[in-house]
Amino acid sequence: MPQGQPSVVPDDGLTTRQRRNRPLVMVHTGQGKGKSTAAFGLALRAWNQGWPVGVFQFVKSAKWKVGEERALKVLGDSGEGGTVAWHKMGEGWSWVQRNVRDALSSEEAAREGWEQVKRDLAAETYKLLVLDEFAYPLKWGWIDAEEVVSVLRDRPGTQHVVITGRGAPEPLLDFADLVTDMTKVKHPMDAGQKGQRGIEW
Repeated sequence: MPQGQPSVVPDDGLTTRQRRNRPLVMVHTGQGKGKSTAAFGLALRAWNQGWPVGVFQFVKSAKWKVGEERALKVLGDSGEGGTVAWHKMGEGWSWVQRNVRDALSSEEAAREGWEQVKRDLAAETYKLLVLDEFAYPLKWGWIDAEEVVSVLRDRPGTQHVVITGRGAPEPLLDFADLVTDMTKVKHPMDAGQKGQRGIEW
């Protein structure tokens, strides 16, 4: 297994192993393509390690079929690796009663999703949580970024969290352990080509 050498060894009183196994908060942001795809790649690695994975898709419509959803659900049900739970805001969240779901605005649904994420963090339900497109509710002010940072800072156990979406707010970027800014250099849409099956979904 490849092992990179850190450029800095902090004087924090931790052993190399303790420091290595610290839970991470990761953010994939920027204007370029591949933020969610990279997060779902992490979910595949987590599944392979036998970790329970929770995916929370904020913003995306229930009609939007994500290819990784089917693949990860099949893998999660295979009994080979970890379990995978997939929740979509566009479907009104699976744990909310249907009559309440239908009445929720997008903002209320985003807040309800965040409340469930907080419950799952407190219960240590998952080893990896993918909060897909979660940067948008933060950017729009639907959910307070400072509260998110506080909850993530105080989460128990060794839960890793990856957040995707454009325009991730500064408090989250400052707090995160890993931040990747996807920068678009070139895209087929620049030449008038729409998204296609197997590439975008």
